[in-house]
Amino acid sequence: MKKVKYFYNTHTLRYEKLETPLRVVLLRIFGFLAAALTTAFVIVLLGQRFFPSSAERALKQENANLRYGYRILDAQLSSLEQRVASMEKRDNMVYRSIFEADPVPDSARTRTIAQVAELKKISAMPQNQLITSLAQGLQNLENRLQFQQASFNTIEKLIERKEDLLAAIPAIQPVSNAALERIASGFGYRIDPVYKIPKMHAGLDFTAPTGTPIYATADGQVTKAEFSSGGYGIHIVLNHGFGYETLYGHMVRMKARVGQSVKRGEVIGWVGSTGKSTGPHCHYEVHKNGTPVDPVYYFYNDLTPEQYNRLLKLAATRNQSFD
Repeated sequence: MKKVKYFYNTHTLRYEKLETPLRVVLLRIFGFLAAALTTAFVIVLLGQRFFPSSAERALKQENANLRYGYRILDAQLSSLEQRVASMEKRDNMVYRSIFEADPVPDSARTRTIAQVAELKKISAMPQNQLITSLAQGLQNLENRLQFQQASFNTIEKLIERKEDLLAAIPAIQPVSNAALERIASGFGYRIDPVYKIPKMHAGLDFTAPTGTPIYATADGQVTKAEFSSGGYGIHIVLNHGFGYETLYGHMVRMKARVGQSVKRGEVIGWVGSTGKSTGPHCHYEVHKNGTPVDPVYYFYNDLTPEQYNRLLKLAATRNQSFD
């Protein structure tokens, strides 16, 4: 039975029944429910934080193990990248230099490689991002290794052709000059014997009596054997491959013919004074990839170090050329 409450009304001086308005009743019910829900939420939150379920504990442990594994893999990946970078450096600085091959530019190594951001804060990255980052790093490394393998294959072919390369490099003097007395004019700007002004002299002049043999300075094939009245006179051009060519000018007579293959030391003609020449001599040029270079730096097969140093000084003397 519901208990009835009364209160004393001082205005009417009578006891009257106490009645609670519906609004107040609803507010009290709402407040109770809100407090209950809040308390329940706090209890559940604290329970999940300090008293996780066995499944949650297992997931947290698995996640920690995965992150630890990612750190180890990232460290190994960084170590492998350093080793690959060292291989690339040795490839450019050592192996390709030995065989006179152009170094591989970094742009060529990386043009097929996606740029990958380093894992700076692994613990803050979501799992899918970690997997993606690691996969990109491994793909990057795979691409670099494939490119490096292709480079090594190229070097292996260069090794196989090393003997041919050595035979193709001009390495002796074009005339017999054991006493080093026949260098008359060197490479560079010299006084032109006709116009008496400084002009570029793209080779070396070796003075010698008419009829002195002229030798091929490397193995090659004759690409020119012709006469030019205002220039080299009777002259021969040899193509040695690997970007090397040599020219022998002002001959009195030539022995080699176009298309003929010659060996280093083989007589290809004889010294004369044909063309634009002021005396019997052999004008000798070396071209590398189409550009004239100083021939004096290629006389290393038939000279001692002392003779070579003396030859350098003779070739550097600025005087009048013979052509």
